[in-house]
Amino acid sequence: MAAKSDSIREFISTAQAARQLGLSLGAVQQMVESGALAGWKTAGGHRRIRQDSVDSLLARARNHPAAPVRNSNGRLRVLVVEDDRLLQNIYRETFSTWGLPMDVQVIDHGLDALVEVGREPPDLLIADLRIPGIDGFEMIRRLRDNPLSSEIAIVVVSALNQKEIAAAGGLPEDVTVYRKPIPFHELHGYMQALIAQRRRIRHTG
Repeated sequence: MAAKSDSIREFISTAQAARQLGLSLGAVQQMVESGALAGWKTAGGHRRIRQDSVDSLLARARNHPAAPVRNSNGRLRVLVVEDDRLLQNIYRETFSTWGLPMDVQVIDHGLDALVEVGREPPDLLIADLRIPGIDGFEMIRRLRDNPLSSEIAIVVVSALNQKEIAAAGGLPEDVTVYRKPIPFHELHGYMQALIAQRRRIRHTG
């Protein structure tokens, strides 16, 4: 029992943390830099990360509330990843006035979003690029690299311009990018087209 208790304060390498979290080394390093994970550097420049910090992050992701409607019954499942509380409310309130057959979930953390996508992939992901945990660039790259989530429609709504996005590594070609403020007129049309497309596939399938 003592060994288990001692492990609470155990430090692990960046690679070990990355394996436990299912993230890239770069993402874990970024999380340490941002303070999302507790860690330090050795004299040789190697990062050491607290195991209990990793455990806490995993528990937070597992305990994140699931979407209220799990069986969509043909409805469009939309996942919004945005950490600004005001914008979260604007998304919810605006979407609720459209009368479209969709269920919306809002998450404010990149890691939580990845966990939720792993549980039940949405039809559409709308994401900011500057979000806590892991940024939108890393989150989207991981989604596109995973065969189970590679078909999710992704829309980015960001304050970054094209040059800034390119300087940060760019985004996959199939990702639609809009500048903030949120272009709800364009989003409305995009969702209508996505719903119509899904209906055609369902009727011909």
